[in-house]
Amino acid sequence: MTTKLDPTKLADWEVAEAAEATMKTFGQLGQELGLQGDELIPYGKWLGRVDYRAVLDRLESAPQAKYIDVTAITPTPLGEGKTTTAIGLIQGLGRLGERVTGAIRQPSGGPTFNIKGSAAGGGLAQCIPLTPFCLGLTGDIDSITNAHNLAMVALTSRMQHERNYDDARLAKSNLTRLDIDPERIELRWAIDFCAQSLRNIVIGRGGKMDGYEMDSGFQITVSSELMAILAVAVDLADLRARIARIIVAYDKAGNPVTTADLEVDGAMTAWMADSLNPTLMQTLEGQPVFVHAGPFANIAIGQSSIIADRLGTKLSDYHVTESGFGADIGFEKFWNLKCRYSGLQPSAVVIVATIRALKMHGGGPEVKPGIPLDAAYREENLELLEKGCENLIAHIETVKKSGVRPVVCINGFHSDTPKEIALVRRVAEENGALAAESQHWMEGGDGSIEFAETVMEACREESDFKLLYDLSMPLRERIDLIAREVYGADGVSYTDDATTRLDALEADPAISELGTCMVKTHLSLSHDPALKGRPRGWTLPIRDILVYKGAGFVVPVAGAITLMPGTASNPAYRGIDVDVDTGKVKGLF
Repeated sequence: MTTKLDPTKLADWEVAEAAEATMKTFGQLGQELGLQGDELIPYGKWLGRVDYRAVLDRLESAPQAKYIDVTAITPTPLGEGKTTTAIGLIQGLGRLGERVTGAIRQPSGGPTFNIKGSAAGGGLAQCIPLTPFCLGLTGDIDSITNAHNLAMVALTSRMQHERNYDDARLAKSNLTRLDIDPERIELRWAIDFCAQSLRNIVIGRGGKMDGYEMDSGFQITVSSELMAILAVAVDLADLRARIARIIVAYDKAGNPVTTADLEVDGAMTAWMADSLNPTLMQTLEGQPVFVHAGPFANIAIGQSSIIADRLGTKLSDYHVTESGFGADIGFEKFWNLKCRYSGLQPSAVVIVATIRALKMHGGGPEVKPGIPLDAAYREENLELLEKGCENLIAHIETVKKSGVRPVVCINGFHSDTPKEIALVRRVAEENGALAAESQHWMEGGDGSIEFAETVMEACREESDFKLLYDLSMPLRERIDLIAREVYGADGVSYTDDATTRLDALEADPAISELGTCMVKTHLSLSHDPALKGRPRGWTLPIRDILVYKGAGFVVPVAGAITLMPGTASNPAYRGIDVDVDTGKVKGLF
């Protein structure tokens, strides 16, 4: 059905619209997956949530599926087609008659209306229905935005009341003075767009009843600690406990002020309780896909959720999950954070690579969204490609350090030549990986059969999965280990502020035993997006260290990265509209 469509002549939204005419209903999809009626929570005819608790309780003793993580090389600003490849793999396994599920992340409104698009896949390897997927889905990001901003409301109103009222007046409202330090506010407001003008603002202007005047700002919702909590929480009790531990500020004595101290943790949990149930969608070819948690592994954990993966590994024989950006960021966090918390271990890890990205890493011309690719990326150039394979080798080595043999998927483009594909295969295999080309974008599941068979081969191999570090390792040593072993740095440097925070954290056993969630650019193995390939002879600069106590992370921040991206001069929203006759949205990609 879908393979008769020509994605070279149709936009992604047109492909999706054509496929949606014959897609399965939510009830049919759930029934084929083996879900029972009371485990399905419909949101209309075509999609809905799944009652994860009921399913996991019923299938507690069911066998575990093969668990496959999809990551990538260091991408160009155009991306490597990682979600497209994950969907293509699901469809390829489906073509081979395997019981397969997937878990991908919900797209952020930021990139959807900016440059990168919706993250639903592309061509003939997409998740549908596309419009609700791109426009809020079943409300998880809205719930996170509201819960996050409710914490900010609680914080700022408490600061105003403590300034205006004496202790006796506070006591009448059953409040004790928290003595919050306005110079040590840890949270910002949240909005799910790329809004650079909101990065730094002043709030509370006016009279004494208009709030507490201070510097503030916004972060993009998917970078909120609440999104990380949604990704790692295992049930409602765990969600509730994690939300209560979120540090929103520090008092003037240097003690943390949490959402529990502000007595807002229960209300925040109420906003997010339904969001623990993942949304169930489908590929263009009808395989089930759970959508849960969010993107941006450069500034967040960037993983599909533990709950979605637990569901998938109980409902199928092969479950495909997704990690954000390259193996240095997404896979490293999957490996050392998500697997640590979930107890799940991967049977195979896929590294997505494109010929064009490897040429860029070999010294090819700059790649910019919205600008046609240079001829160097459309014509055969084995010298440029081989040099760029140094980046691929670095990612292969990272995955191998986990004890799992990687599968390199060459995400095919029509401009790739047989010699170029053969070169990448050779490099991958010489460095201990399996390799396969895939044409899922052009041909759907039929184009990814070789790829799917290679992944199945990898799943049959014995692995020796092991974490990179133990939580007993001092934080400073952990940061250095990740920098050297994963990024290839010679070492780590710290600003004075970061050093002060690090010293305090290492003196607190309860904090220093949290996992380490690095924040750095996704466009380079280093902290500098201009350094392509496999940079040598550099030091990772840590400028700040955040504490996400609810999620269970210490967050070292490297380089000049921001939690609020900016909107480009030619954003995607300029091409998105609604057909007023049919009511259908067009222009999403």
